[in-house]
Amino acid sequence: AERTGKVLGEFCRCYKEQFGVALFNSVRYEIEGNGGPQAQLLHRKVPLEDHVIYSGNLFHYIEENKKWRNRFCVVPHNYGLVLYENKLAYERDLPPRVLINSAGYRILTTVDQYLELVNSSLPGVTPKLGQTPIFKCPTDFPLILWHPYARHYYFCVMTSKEQEKWKAVFQDCVRHCNNGEGCWGDNMHLSKVEAPAFTEAVRMYRQSKEQYGTWDMLCGNETQVLSNLVMEELLPELRNTIGPRLKGKAQERQRTWIQISDAVYRMVYEQTNAQYDAAMAKCEQERPQMESTIRTDMDQIITSKEHLASKIRAFVLPKAEVCVRNHVQPYIPSILEALMTPTSQGFAEVREVFFKEVTDMNMNIVNEGGLEKLVEYMEKLSHLAFHPVKMQSCYEKMDQLKLEGLQQRFDVTSTSVFKQRAQIHMRQQMDDAVYTFETLLHQELGKLQGKDDLCKSIQRILERVLKKYDYDSSTVRKKFFREALLQITIPFLLKKLAPTCKGELAKFQELIFEDFASFILVENTYEEVVLQSVMKDIMQ
Repeated sequence: AERTGKVLGEFCRCYKEQFGVALFNSVRYEIEGNGGPQAQLLHRKVPLEDHVIYSGNLFHYIEENKKWRNRFCVVPHNYGLVLYENKLAYERDLPPRVLINSAGYRILTTVDQYLELVNSSLPGVTPKLGQTPIFKCPTDFPLILWHPYARHYYFCVMTSKEQEKWKAVFQDCVRHCNNGEGCWGDNMHLSKVEAPAFTEAVRMYRQSKEQYGTWDMLCGNETQVLSNLVMEELLPELRNTIGPRLKGKAQERQRTWIQISDAVYRMVYEQTNAQYDAAMAKCEQERPQMESTIRTDMDQIITSKEHLASKIRAFVLPKAEVCVRNHVQPYIPSILEALMTPTSQGFAEVREVFFKEVTDMNMNIVNEGGLEKLVEYMEKLSHLAFHPVKMQSCYEKMDQLKLEGLQQRFDVTSTSVFKQRAQIHMRQQMDDAVYTFETLLHQELGKLQGKDDLCKSIQRILERVLKKYDYDSSTVRKKFFREALLQITIPFLLKKLAPTCKGELAKFQELIFEDFASFILVENTYEEVVLQSVMKDIMQ
């Protein structure tokens, strides 16, 4: 409780500061507008709801009695994993046995992968050869949900084909819950102000602890992210205190440690939820007054910020440019190449899958009867972007993403952040293509005369949508590459420049008028100057 309170106290201070900056940026953006390219594809305003993404049977290991049970698993539109006693229980609306929010989980398909992670989570405790493992899998096709802090879930199926299907389904759940789109209404539904304020506050908090760069556990809803932030600091302390006092055989100690970690994680989650809600409420209370000040003094705030930026620029830019020239510029082409190949292949596959689905639908209309079947086919097509198995061939292209030596050089802990971001873009582009196709076809329906007319119209609309897709996917990929390059290079530059620049920033504080101190931060302005030093190379 003490550690949670301390971490959250520091985080909430960061959040309050970033809230003012984000509010200023949002109002300025609203006034000045967006000069970016306009999307050609239409975007679904009302998301598809109340549909089941996937369902089927699989075996679930129940830790309490160490038995495997056949369960009916349903993935609803919010990407939670819901386990029922059987299909009949689901159809009768009986309460589910288990609800899983999979944010932060990894999907493992061998017991060896799992044991390796479990052994490393409690150093010095490794079961001897021949000892019973932490659990026994009755088939050769396990699916294990592993989390660094929360409880683990064990499943298995009968064939490798089933394992591949369920792995795609579970990965889809993890991807969406990680993105804050998941489970049970508790998601990152934040506005244009709270979302950037939150992610910037997390980043600033971690940088204050000398932790730069991407973070794998920036996933799930806000309370989950903050719980992960607390656990990142708390778990090593707990391990050192409790680890040596655990009794029993190695696997018993491992099992106990997983249970302790999960219990602590849940306690941290409860405390975090209450404290974060209070901090959010306080910022919301102050928001109207802050917004009024911004609108009244917008020009003076911009002038004041530009004056501060010019002074910081004169101090920082010469150092930053040398750093960029020596340590970043030479590597930008190879980072870009590593990102471009799998991403471009993934977006090409989205185009191919969309083309094939619409073409198959057209063939079925020719062979099976026109307009009567159209509603049924269109209903299936509308869910294409949310079909984990059909989309898997697009998503798996990102598995090739390797940053090899660049990962060590730029201190990137893992490529999963970039893989998942690209996959989310793919799903969005697929859904935009499908929705645009639906809308254009709907507009044509009243003018059509018979089956032949319908088929020609579908073909013509498909070609139009593919042209729009090519334009939009190119824009989305460029934006993704830009953001990824910045995410890789900026933390590296900030870390390199910290010894010579960070200590000198305090002297710039006196350049900010007290009335504007909520909207202009020295550290944010310093980071913008560092960003400008590399932006030209990245845009090229």
